[in-house]
Amino acid sequence: MTAIRRASACGTLRGMSTRSARLLRLIDELSRRHRGARGADLAERLGVSLRTVYRDIETLRDQGAEIDGEAGVGYRLRPGFMLPAMMFSEDELEAVVLGARWVAAHADPELAEAARAAMDRITGLLPAALRLQVDTSGLLVPDWRRPAAEPWLPALRRAIRHGHRVQMRYVDAQGCLSERRVWPFAMAFFSEARILAAWCELRGGFRHFRADRVQALADTGEPYPERRHQLLRRWRTERAYLPTATADET
Repeated sequence: MTAIRRASACGTLRGMSTRSARLLRLIDELSRRHRGARGADLAERLGVSLRTVYRDIETLRDQGAEIDGEAGVGYRLRPGFMLPAMMFSEDELEAVVLGARWVAAHADPELAEAARAAMDRITGLLPAALRLQVDTSGLLVPDWRRPAAEPWLPALRRAIRHGHRVQMRYVDAQGCLSERRVWPFAMAFFSEARILAAWCELRGGFRHFRADRVQALADTGEPYPERRHQLLRRWRTERAYLPTATADET
């Protein structure tokens, strides 16, 4: 009898998870179709019956979604609807869990703690069925042989975020020391190293710097004269490739 109850409970959890994922997909479909969608088309896309689509439409309306239309005519989601609770598909949730665990294991302590806090916040808002998936997830990120995070990484992340120049002391692969003022716009995290992509005022061009060769770094608080997304676009166009873990172009 206990085994039957346990199996029933597991079936209920799976059903809740499947329905949550289906409602999320329905919202996605409606949000993409600005001119509206027929119930039959939605049923075909979701792989469910037309009756299930009608029932799910009513569920979303009860949760606050402003969906115009009716059976036999079509449906349209008005702009601005936000899901009242965290809803993820199983694959999306696994992606979030794996990403947060990777950051917690490989980023600087400040960002690692932020990743754990964000995951705790997300987990706290999830329905019980999805929360169980997070707690029992088998997707792990080994925490071994990783380089220690550079102490200036939080300052660099903030400089990238706000578009500030940074002043740094750098030693290249030949052991030559130089002082640089650079415009940082991206940071690549490899398992064995971290690479800073920036516009270098000394060289007048884009350069890649290994984080473990930066002797000191400080955010000047001075905005650089170009928007970060513009720098990123120019870098992608001019370089046409991503840096590798061994990048050192000074």
